[in-house]
Amino acid sequence: MTSPDALDREFTLLGAVARYDELRTREALASPVGEDDVPAGGPAPLTCEEALELLALGELIARKAGYGRQLTVRSARRAGASWSRIGAALGTTKQAAWEAHQRWIDDQAGQRGAGHWGWDGEEVAAARRLAGGVEDDHAG
Repeated sequence: MTSPDALDREFTLLGAVARYDELRTREALASPVGEDDVPAGGPAPLTCEEALELLALGELIARKAGYGRQLTVRSARRAGASWSRIGAALGTTKQAAWEAHQRWIDDQAGQRGAGHWGWDGEEVAAARRLAGGVEDDHAG
């Protein structure tokens, strides 16, 4: 069965995007549903397995991009960015950006010992200190 977790072991973010783009392009160029004849030289419609792989790849890409986004939020905080500026860069409010980052920190803490590396208590505390409060003007 195709799932984001299974594909995670197979693809890097770049590899997942390349495969997603390949399948998505073929899907867009294939004959519409219900047409039996494929134009000469035209791509065949996706199989059931390929369509499910495309869905799983989309989810995998979203997960990997989300993780990378939060790592970059940490870099921005470390470099002195305020939550207002981070929120603006993400197209949201400072409160929403801060809350998303807090959830991500919680997720990292919750993964420890569940078959993932996760973060220990000291790493979580350091991440929370760096994040500071939503009203902080710059990184701590």
